[in-house]
Amino acid sequence: MAKERPPLEEMTLRQLRRVASECGISRYSRMRKSQLLASIQEKQRTKISLEQTRTLEAQEEVEAAKFELGQEDRTGGTLASVDEGLGDLPGGYGESRIMLLPRDPQWAYSYWDIPNTNKEEMRRQGGQQLALRLYDVTDINIETQSPHSIQEYPCDELAREWYLPIPVSDRDYVVDIGYRCADGRWLVLSRSALVHIPPVYPSDWIEDHFLTIEWEEDLRGKTFMQLVPPSKKAPVASPNAIYDEIFGMAEGAESQRVAGSLFGSMQHVPGSMAPEQSLSSYVFPSGVGMWAVPTASGIGMNMSGVGMNMSGAGFASAPPNRPRKFWLVADAELIVYGATEPDATVTIGGRPIKLNADGTFRFQMSFQDGIIDYPIVAVASDGEQTREIHMNFNRVTPARRTNTKEEAVEEWFA
Repeated sequence: MAKERPPLEEMTLRQLRRVASECGISRYSRMRKSQLLASIQEKQRTKISLEQTRTLEAQEEVEAAKFELGQEDRTGGTLASVDEGLGDLPGGYGESRIMLLPRDPQWAYSYWDIPNTNKEEMRRQGGQQLALRLYDVTDINIETQSPHSIQEYPCDELAREWYLPIPVSDRDYVVDIGYRCADGRWLVLSRSALVHIPPVYPSDWIEDHFLTIEWEEDLRGKTFMQLVPPSKKAPVASPNAIYDEIFGMAEGAESQRVAGSLFGSMQHVPGSMAPEQSLSSYVFPSGVGMWAVPTASGIGMNMSGVGMNMSGAGFASAPPNRPRKFWLVADAELIVYGATEPDATVTIGGRPIKLNADGTFRFQMSFQDGIIDYPIVAVASDGEQTREIHMNFNRVTPARRTNTKEEAVEEWFA
């Protein structure tokens, strides 16, 4: 068992000389004990520092190897050298272009690249204020039809991006960037592509289709199912029409079953309706005619030639009455929205409105019959500047005959 080496401070002169020889210290035989101790300690510190440096370099090589593709181009260099010597990306590409992207149901993000030469040309034509115009183009062609609504947002000349509040979700929008003139003209620099803003409410589109496609089927250029949103589908029949159709089918089937069991021996009238149809027609051998009308309780009969009309138990002359509830609820809301400096004070009809962090605001209230007078005033934080717009809204409801679902009562209809 090897004996452990004592600390350097406790070693004798001979032991220190042996350690100095192992560390490669020159002229150790001429040194005193204190000199040997200092030289050995310095040598050990240098050795530890060198080992740490080598370890760090090895770790850096490992990290760099993670991003090395290990492939070489045709010139013999690595792919990492492809980007060497490339300059910075340009500030613009010399083409007027604007993009509109939905962020969420209430906000959209727009960014653009407009050359200064194009801006100068618009300013020479009378453009004064650079602005964005957001158009609601749901189910229309903006090139030939007027949009449903227009919102205008002035922006800074140096701006390259903007967040736009969306007035109504689940609609189609495009955005223009251009200059507004003093005479009311609108000079367009660029227009974005159409985008659809997602709805703020959960989608009611539930439509599952299961298809069986062969494994060897060539799918290129083929459409197996075209999904149509509920808003684009043709209107279906009302629930009452469907109920009437099902009710009539049930009556017809029941009347045929009863008529077949009671009058199976009767002779069918040539040229009359077939037995599988809703109306059954027969004649007795004596020539007396009879027709059966389907009802909920059985059949109603009329026998011609003998002046007899049978009604009562098991026979009915008309379909029975059916109870049904019906109701309607409809109303309107008024939404006022806008934007100003975040530190400004805004009042609507004298009531202060809380602003969002970016200076936007949105006020929503019930829109009842009558005139609503809404002066909107914005005052700067120092009170030196003001902006205002005065709006009047008038609602008229010529007729109202509604009730809630809870107020609906059963009504009887034939």
